[in-house]
Amino acid sequence: MNTGVVPTAMQEKFLQLRWIENRLMHLQESWDKARWHTQLGVINIVYLNFPQGLPTREKMKSWLLSLAVILGCHSLWADAEIFTSIGQMTDLIFTEKELVQSLKEYIQAEESKLATIKSWAKRLDVLTHTSTADPEGYLAHPVNAYKLMKRLNTEWLELENLVLQDPSDGFISNISVHRQFFPDEEDEKGAAKALMRLQDTYKLDPESISKGRLPGVKFNAVLTVDDCYDMGKTAYNDGDYYHTVLWMQEALRQLDEGEDAVISKADVLDYLSYSVYQMGDLPRAIELTRRLVVVDPNHQRAGGNLRYFERLRAKEIRESEKTEQPPATETPIELGTYARPLDYLPERETYEALCRGEGVKMTPERQSKLFCRYHNGNRNPRLLLSPIKEEDEWDSPRIVRYLNALSDYEIEKIKEIAKPRLARATVRDPKSGVLTVANYRVSKSAWLEGEDDPVIARVNQRIEDITGLTVETAELLQVANYGVGGQYEPHYDFSRKDEPDAFKSLGTGNRVATFLNYMSDVEAGGATVFPDFGAAVWPRKGTAVFWYNLFRSGEGDYRTRHAACPVLVGSKWVSNKWIHERGQEFRRPCGMTEVD
Repeated sequence: MNTGVVPTAMQEKFLQLRWIENRLMHLQESWDKARWHTQLGVINIVYLNFPQGLPTREKMKSWLLSLAVILGCHSLWADAEIFTSIGQMTDLIFTEKELVQSLKEYIQAEESKLATIKSWAKRLDVLTHTSTADPEGYLAHPVNAYKLMKRLNTEWLELENLVLQDPSDGFISNISVHRQFFPDEEDEKGAAKALMRLQDTYKLDPESISKGRLPGVKFNAVLTVDDCYDMGKTAYNDGDYYHTVLWMQEALRQLDEGEDAVISKADVLDYLSYSVYQMGDLPRAIELTRRLVVVDPNHQRAGGNLRYFERLRAKEIRESEKTEQPPATETPIELGTYARPLDYLPERETYEALCRGEGVKMTPERQSKLFCRYHNGNRNPRLLLSPIKEEDEWDSPRIVRYLNALSDYEIEKIKEIAKPRLARATVRDPKSGVLTVANYRVSKSAWLEGEDDPVIARVNQRIEDITGLTVETAELLQVANYGVGGQYEPHYDFSRKDEPDAFKSLGTGNRVATFLNYMSDVEAGGATVFPDFGAAVWPRKGTAVFWYNLFRSGEGDYRTRHAACPVLVGSKWVSNKWIHERGQEFRRPCGMTEVD
């Protein structure tokens, strides 16, 4: 009887368990640091896959197959777009923590099982070594003969039943329960695009992002070669060759520095060379393709691409009528090597500069006209004894900030009520007036009524007291939480003349004013900017800003086109009240001119 195979099989199982435990150790460090916090700005997605070539037993294969089937199931949150809200993403931190605990229990069960089998195999190894040396002499003892019959009839059957036990059932059951709340492929894609948006807005090079060098971060986070490669593939699949080049170049840089990776250098060079060609840089495309041919001479596309690129280059040279061309060099591609393609937003450059704190048009002369004061709401009884602090943020159009507009308790209560109701934020279609999802608004929001809680009613009343405008015809209090790269690109709060039906269903007229509460501090990014006149207002927890969208005549003030900049690091919570025209006739009477 050959028992040598048993230790070999156990070595395979122990290798598998050790690999899982090593992965868990890295996760444990992150959770210990982020017990009550969330890693913001960068998402690290941990893939629990066994390394290629790791020996497996049939039971482990079955377990992995079951896991793959479960992970492939459709998520009940598939349309929820989890990445758009940091508030909801924090729940996933603790879900993952619970799954790891379940995985540890599975490991312990497997180790206990293997320890029993190992002890049994060790005992039998000694026994069979003696019995096979002199079988007849061994069996001459009647006790040995009896025990052999017993072992083969009973004990080996018990061992077989032990081996057939599957400790993974509990873990599989647990993960199947939680799987419905997992992010899906669209979430991963959305998070990748969010990183690219942050990269563009704040002029961050891929190396800085991959090394986690972001302002205000509390935790370290890095992007590996494979992460950068996946970022590049996401851009490539979207036809975005600009970002493909940047991220594939970062993956190549890390590979050249000796970083370990699953993907090969040939894979990276394949995407990089073709994307560089699409950016119109033939000389560099040729050099990268030549390097690809050296790395992988049998690559199915490299040779054909190289010949095609060289023909195009030769044609360019002939048409340019130049006898000499500067030699092509494969210098590293950096941020700024290629121009970023223009898009649909005309004020993109101005908007993003303001998000970075650049181009703010606050001169010393204008600054001297800004003041702070105690505001009692035109002697409102509720503000007489406790007036609110008011600061001028901008002179024209006038934007003011109110300090201590919300208490910490009120903020937490509003967030508590809103969090279960958060859904992808929508915008009102200018033609139909119907609310719809838009790519230029990335956040989740909830609408709260005064009847939901006394705190909501109190906040609504406070807004009315401060502004002097009735909130009876205002929209519900909207609470928004911004996720990874969360933003709301330049927009108007009021409806324009070419959108006459935008608020028709409400029957309360246009949005005359906006009252915006900041319910969190933001470590980096997240400013409210006004590209038309170059203003930037930064979030400060507990404060609120207020401005009029319409002149007294009812005409829209087009200068108030504004945006919520992408959140670079942090979690941004805001709540706002859109105040409408109806009911304000005596509270804010018409002026003498169109622009009063």
